[in-house]
Amino acid sequence: MDDDKKRDVSVKRKTKETDVAVKLRVTGTGIHNIDCGVPFLDHMLTLFSVHGFFDLTVKATGDTEVDDHHSVEDIGICLGQAFTKALGDKDGIARYGLCYLPMDETLVRVVVDVSNRPFLHYKAAVPDQKLGTFDTALTLEFMRAFSQHAGVTLHIDLLHGENSHHIIEAVFKGLARAMNQATSNLDGLTGTLSSKGVL
Repeated sequence: MDDDKKRDVSVKRKTKETDVAVKLRVTGTGIHNIDCGVPFLDHMLTLFSVHGFFDLTVKATGDTEVDDHHSVEDIGICLGQAFTKALGDKDGIARYGLCYLPMDETLVRVVVDVSNRPFLHYKAAVPDQKLGTFDTALTLEFMRAFSQHAGVTLHIDLLHGENSHHIIEAVFKGLARAMNQATSNLDGLTGTLSSKGVL
């Protein structure tokens, strides 16, 4: 992918439940401005931006007086759509990414294939239902929405760990590093990395 402008995109989604705007630059430096009305997700998306070297702006409001579900899911949808839009026909990218991410007692493995075949395998259970006001089960909902709308095959496994915050943080950091690797230009590659010639 020679034209970096294809990697600099905006996505908006407005429903009766949420209003989400995402700006993404895939070939960035980790500049971020995150305000999505869900403080724990703000923290996770900041980590995603910094550790993936993605420039990311997220502005969102939602019916968080009900709970955070709609906001978290719709932000996952928009971030996934932003990657799809930015990567276009996926010419020149490495396609695959792998990260083993340690955080203290925790080790998470994240593997991604930017395949245009969305699939999520998620085995990263946490012991706590809540972290502050955040429902930890929503991490799975975010990852499902992201994988579906980014068109990626995504495998996330907790190899070991006990602290819920560490586990979820490792998941987001691992996703960032794996996506950075998968979306990077592969030296010597022209066209799409597929025997079919298209993804």
